Amino acid sequence: MLQRRSLFALPVAALLGGCGFKLRGKQNYAFETIAVTPEKGAAVASELSRYLGDMVRPVAPPAGGVAPEVIVDILGETREKVIVALNASGQVREYQLRIKVLFRMRTSQGRDLIEPTDILQERDISFNESAVLAKEAEEVLLYRDMQSDIVQQLLRRIAAVKNLNP
Repeated sequence: MLQRRSLFALPVAALLGGCGFKLRGKQNYAFETIAVTPEKGAAVASELSRYLGDMVRPVAPPAGGVAPEVIVDILGETREKVIVALNASGQVREYQLRIKVLFRMRTSQGRDLIEPTDILQERDISFNESAVLAKEAEEVLLYRDMQSDIVQQLLRRIAAVKNLNP
């Protein structure tokens, strides 16, 4: 049985390696330091700061400190819950959850590297009035998942900026 698996896994691994497939590694950025605004309060901004770790600096450094090379401004973060479907008696059967984040990336001198851009995530969720608490917990998990997806998209877009000089 183990030999069959090995015989099957070997050609699959060779095919994946031959087509150029490789796991996504650590992102390489064209800068050493970054600031994320708003620095406190916004969920996407705080999760983005956590991912960037030691690279994050305050926008206004203390006396003698060095300003960050780039700044990512989270200009807006909105969460919506929209009714999508009703049953025959007018009760809600399905919602659509949305998170929309407006951001831009600029140098510390003010030159835009990424113009103001929207990222939108949507998820549908069914509703059942007999399982309200479970559906509320599912809603929280879906919002958290959408937020993580948005942060991953932000990181990829930030990593795509290769030249900081005009």
